[in-house]
Amino acid sequence: MDASIVVCTYNRAESLRDTLAALKSLAAPDDLDWEVLVVDNNSKDHTRQVVEAAMQAWPRLRYVFEASQGLSHARNRAITETTGGTILFTDDDVLPEPEWLRVTLAGLDRYRADACGGYIAPIWEVPPPDWLTERFHGFLAVRAEREDDYPITTPAQAPFGANMAFRRAVFARVGLFDTNRGRKGKILASGEDGEMFERILAAGLKAVFLGRSRVHHKVEAFRTTKAYLRRWRTQSSRNLAISRGLPGTRRIANIPFYLFPQFLRAIARALLGHLSQPKDEAFNREMVVCHFIGTFQGLWATRNTAQDPHP
Repeated sequence: MDASIVVCTYNRAESLRDTLAALKSLAAPDDLDWEVLVVDNNSKDHTRQVVEAAMQAWPRLRYVFEASQGLSHARNRAITETTGGTILFTDDDVLPEPEWLRVTLAGLDRYRADACGGYIAPIWEVPPPDWLTERFHGFLAVRAEREDDYPITTPAQAPFGANMAFRRAVFARVGLFDTNRGRKGKILASGEDGEMFERILAAGLKAVFLGRSRVHHKVEAFRTTKAYLRRWRTQSSRNLAISRGLPGTRRIANIPFYLFPQFLRAIARALLGHLSQPKDEAFNREMVVCHFIGTFQGLWATRNTAQDPHP
């Protein structure tokens, strides 16, 4: 098998139907041997029925059920279930463009890269509010600021899971996705993609961004609210604190002393921002406060087992 496309899904049967239709319309060379695998991560809706109905007319499509809750568990199951030399990941709320498969594989070959990411354009269910500027697009897995090709050299440039691909040999070299990270059911944790690319770069492997590898990501109305983004930031920071911890020997309830004055300054900046700054900057400062709250929650949750990784 030359390539395997993976869609991990959780309770989005109707959206998944759209994704499968887009994947079925992909343009691919006649001699390319490729497959599509849907990994159902404990969906309670009619996901299985949607996939099995599509399989009747599309032998290229396969279905597996992964009982361990969590996006990283689902992705790791996909890696073990597929046989493609290249594994492409997208999501159940994403519509790849017809040339996505061809362009992604060609780009990996052209740059002799081990991994890549690509362009992710938003499909807004409702027009975004004026405070939701491009600085928040990363929270929505939107990456549309550049359309050129360029090397990925830092984890901060890591692609989003809606559009990324890997040579299979990468996972033999650096391991699978960290199951302590990533979304688990309704918990909006993240960071598994960046951590994977951190290991890829540390191993001396090559990663690139392909501007013409394009998908379109649905952004539902509820995800354009401040309540959703506050929850995303808090839960992601909680997950990061649990999985990585923070340095420092002087602690209260496993929270390093130095975080408390930083937290108070962040609150003061947020209050001042709402009085004096543009709407996007004011909310960005509020998100910093949410980051601290999530960090405190994560450190508190591990207070009985934590060991200082950087004494």
